[in-house]
Amino acid sequence: MKKSLKLLLLAASVALLASPASAKTIRWRMALSWPSTLTPLASPPMEVAKLVKEMSKGKFIIRVEGAEKTKSALGVLDMVKSGSYQMGHTGSYYYIGKDPNTVWFTTIPWGMTTAEQYAWFYYGNGMKYMKKVYDKFGVYSYPGGNTGVQMGGWFRKEIKTVDDLKGLKMRIPGFAGKVMAKLGVNVVNIPGGELYTSLDRGTIDALEWVGPAMDIKMGFYKVAPYYYTGWHEPASEMSFFVNQKAFNKLPKKYQVMLITAMKAASADMYIENFAKSVDAWQKMIKEYPGIKVKTFPIPVLKAMKKATDEIMQEYASKNPLFKEIWTDYQSYLKKARTWTMMSEYYYLKASKEVGAGE
Repeated sequence: MKKSLKLLLLAASVALLASPASAKTIRWRMALSWPSTLTPLASPPMEVAKLVKEMSKGKFIIRVEGAEKTKSALGVLDMVKSGSYQMGHTGSYYYIGKDPNTVWFTTIPWGMTTAEQYAWFYYGNGMKYMKKVYDKFGVYSYPGGNTGVQMGGWFRKEIKTVDDLKGLKMRIPGFAGKVMAKLGVNVVNIPGGELYTSLDRGTIDALEWVGPAMDIKMGFYKVAPYYYTGWHEPASEMSFFVNQKAFNKLPKKYQVMLITAMKAASADMYIENFAKSVDAWQKMIKEYPGIKVKTFPIPVLKAMKKATDEIMQEYASKNPLFKEIWTDYQSYLKKARTWTMMSEYYYLKASKEVGAGE
C-alpha cells in the first residue's frame, strides 16, 4: 500500500513538473526596424508576442522593442545574429550590402504579386533559399507580413522624363535603390522616424514609404504633392529573424507555437494593411485634394525595367547563388503570372467595363 502511494506521489510530481504551471518561464526580446506604434508594420511582432503568451499559458514571453528603444532601425540582423535579441522584425532587403540575395525575400522591381510570392515561398523553393541565405548569419528567417503593392513614392516635383530623375535625392531602399541610382538618382537610406523632417527640410527631394495606410500618418502630402503609383515593390514582405541557437534550445512545443504564431500574424498584416489603406485613401481623397496621383511615363518605366534587368545580370554574373535563385524565381513567376492574368486581371478588366464596384 505504501509502495503504491509512493508511486502515485511520484507520478503526480512528474506531471506537475511537466505542466505549464510549473514550467520555467522563457523570456525573449524582439527588436524592430520601426517604431512600435507604427502599425500595420509593427502589428505582426505584437501579435506574435500575444499569441505565444496565450498558447504557452504565460510561460513563453516575448518583449517587443521598437526602433525608438533600440536606436538602431537598420541593425536588427546584427542584433539577432549576436544573440543580444533572440528575434527581430525587419525588411530583408535592408541587408543587400551584406548579401544581395536578401532582396529576394522582400520583393524586387517588376516581380511577383503578393499571392504569387507567398505561393513561391510555401509551395515553391522560396523558403528553401531563405534558409540557405540566412544560415551563414546563424539566423532563421520567416515571412513577417506583406504590404502588397507599394506606391512609387512622394515627389516634390513631377517626373516627366528620365532626365528629371538625375540628381534627385531620394530615400528608396533595396534593389529599387540600385535601379534609381543607375538612372542618376542620389539614393539615401534614412530610418522611418526621420523621413518627414528630411523631406520637409529639403535633405531629400523624394521618398517611397509604403502606401496610404502608413503614408497618411507620416504627413508626406504636406511637403511633396506628387504621389506616384508603384513599380518597384509589388509584394513587400517583412521578415522575422530568429537566432538559431536560441530557437534550437526551445522545447519543441514552443518552437511549434512560435512558427504558427509568425505565420498567422504575417497573414493578418496583409489583411490589416489592405483594410487600412482602403480607409486611408478615402480620407486622403476627401481631406487632401492637393495630392496629385501620377503614374510614371512609359519611357521612364521602360528605363526602370531596363536598369533592373542590367543590374540583375550584373549580380548573377558575380554570384552563383543569386543566379540560381533568379532563375528559379523567374520560372515560378512565369507560370504563376499566367494564372494571375486569367483569374484577377481579366476579372478586374471586365468589372471596369461593366461598371462593377464603381
